[in-house]
Amino acid sequence: MKRRNFIKSMMAVSAVAVTPVALMAKEEAEKKAKKKGPNDLTYDAAVTAITGGKEVKESDKIKLTVPEIAENGAVVPVKVQVDHPMEENNYVKAIHVLSTKNGNVRCVDVMLTPANAKGYFATRIKLGGTQEVVGLAELSDGTFIKAAKSVKVTIGGCG
Repeated sequence: MKRRNFIKSMMAVSAVAVTPVALMAKEEAEKKAKKKGPNDLTYDAAVTAITGGKEVKESDKIKLTVPEIAENGAVVPVKVQVDHPMEENNYVKAIHVLSTKNGNVRCVDVMLTPANAKGYFATRIKLGGTQEVVGLAELSDGTFIKAAKSVKVTIGGCG
C-alpha cells in the first residue's frame, strides 16, 4: 500500500511542477506572436511611409532585374537601374526595393546624390515565398516612380 501512495504522490507533484512551466511557455508564445518590429508593415503602409502619401506612377524608366524563378529565397539577386539624369538639380534621390508579402516589406533603401553619376543599385534580398519585388525611385523633384516583377520562390528564405 505504501508504494502505491508514494507513486500517486510523485505523480501529483510532477503534474503540479509541470503546469506552471507549460503556462509560462504559452504566455511567451503569445507575446512573440503579438510583438511586431518597427519595420513590420504591410506593403501599402511601407509605400505610404516612404512617399508621405504622394502618388506613385508606374514607369518604364526603371529597369528592374530579378529572376523569374529563385531556387533559394534567402539570396535573390536584384538590380534596379533608373534611366534618369544625375544632374545638380535633376537626379534620382533614392531607390527603394520592396517585397509585397514579406514580414518586413522594406528590403533596401539607398540614398543617392548627383555624385553617384548613375541611378543604379544591385543587391541580394530575402523572399519568404512567391511574390512581387518592387523598385521604387524618388526623384529630386519629389515625384515617385516604380516598376514591379513577380518572382517565384521554390525554397523560402525568411524562416
